Amino acid sequence: MSAAFHTDISPVVATGEAAFQAARQQRRLATLVAIAVLVPCLLLAGWVSEAWPSTIWAGLPRIGEYFWRILPSLSLDHLFGGTKTEGSLAFWFYRAPEWLWLLFETANMAALATLMGSAVSLVLAFPAARNLSPSPLIYQLTRRGLEALRTVPEIVYALIFVWAFGVGALAGILAIALHTAGANGKLFAEAIENTDLGAWDGVRSAGGSWALACRYAILPQVLPNLISYFLLRFEVNIRSASVVGFVGAGGIGAELYQVISFNYYEEISAIILLIILAVASIDLLSERLRHAIIGRLGGPA
Repeated sequence: MSAAFHTDISPVVATGEAAFQAARQQRRLATLVAIAVLVPCLLLAGWVSEAWPSTIWAGLPRIGEYFWRILPSLSLDHLFGGTKTEGSLAFWFYRAPEWLWLLFETANMAALATLMGSAVSLVLAFPAARNLSPSPLIYQLTRRGLEALRTVPEIVYALIFVWAFGVGALAGILAIALHTAGANGKLFAEAIENTDLGAWDGVRSAGGSWALACRYAILPQVLPNLISYFLLRFEVNIRSASVVGFVGAGGIGAELYQVISFNYYEEISAIILLIILAVASIDLLSERLRHAIIGRLGGPA
């Protein structure tokens, strides 16, 4: 009986093994085709952008030289001296109160821009969701509008708003808010598209309007994800707020651009270090806040 059993199962095993080998061979072939397409594309992109290895190799020492120049001249003997003592930390950060205020302004810019942009995203996300949009036309118009908002870099928006409103934080806030609206709009819409429509059907069948169904059937389901995206975008916007200052849109970026322009090397490193510490602190705080809120709401952290 055992021999008969083995005789019966052998063709099944052979068939399964043949199917496995054929599938593996097909995956290998697909991988080779993908590599054959990808490598020429990468080489072509490098040739078009003139990213020659020789150029990169020649520029590396200059990068190292610049970083060496911006390092502070600290002395162990005078490390904790006053602001007028060369070689001390206080001398390196002699304008720390001004820079910290500019960092505070940068964080405020990012927070306000994130709130404004995410509010617009929330409104547009429902018609931009394929499963909830009132009509295909509204879906296409909303989706394409969100794409247009996030396609233009913040610094380009900032240049336009600086020309319109003048130098200051307002231009940076509006620039970051527009880009945030486009970026978060896509994420919010995709979160909505992945929701269960059982509650939606229930509200609609009970006579609820489209807006009421969005509010009471969909929003509670996606709220944890939306909050997570909001906080993550705030972290991104802290960095963006530092960059848009290069074109006069307020914040610490304007000060950094000025010291770079005048080659105040030690001030460059001091400001960069403060920005890194500020961004890292806000990232850690935002991460803890995100996990606390999402855990309380019962969603994925």
